[in-house]
Amino acid sequence: MKNKYTELINQLSDRELLFHLYATQVLLVVLSLIFGFFLFNDFTEFLQLFNWNDINILLIGGSAALLIVATDLFLMKVLPEKSYDDGGLNKRIFSNKKILHIAFIAAIVALGEEIFFRGVIQTHFGLLISSTIFALVHYRYLFNWFLFLNIILLSFFIGFIYLWTENLSVTIFMHFLIDFLLGVYIKYKTPEREEMLNE
Repeated sequence: MKNKYTELINQLSDRELLFHLYATQVLLVVLSLIFGFFLFNDFTEFLQLFNWNDINILLIGGSAALLIVATDLFLMKVLPEKSYDDGGLNKRIFSNKKILHIAFIAAIVALGEEIFFRGVIQTHFGLLISSTIFALVHYRYLFNWFLFLNIILLSFFIGFIYLWTENLSVTIFMHFLIDFLLGVYIKYKTPEREEMLNE
């Protein structure tokens, strides 16, 4: 099953991969609107999930993101390379992108996933259900027990931060910073880039 997934990824062009990534995020936003229409009393109730003037966006969201990234970078150094093998998808997405494009991808993913999983699902069905669905949606990690455990723990951690702060802006920024920093790391960690830097 993992080999079929890897073959599928290899058959897609970079443009097709990006299209699927963006289409997935659009789908999450559409699902958020549909579920939100039935689950929230009105749009004002939904808007109350966000507080962009909260210092916890930087203090808690930023600190938690840096902790996750530092932990990931440490584990990447000490664990076998196959522990972080996702079939090459993240490498394909980030390795040849400019920094601003990586930031855009990270922002789109953070907004789409946090609004749906934390803002809609967790707000109405709880941390356990939202975190489980979040982990299962990251389908490529199902083929690697370490990455699957990693995404489950990350999902519960982000969900806990949302429970603690009661502010979706905090988890959006946290999710953005994690994806952005790891995306930049992948960009500069690719073998081609390392060879250029060593020349």
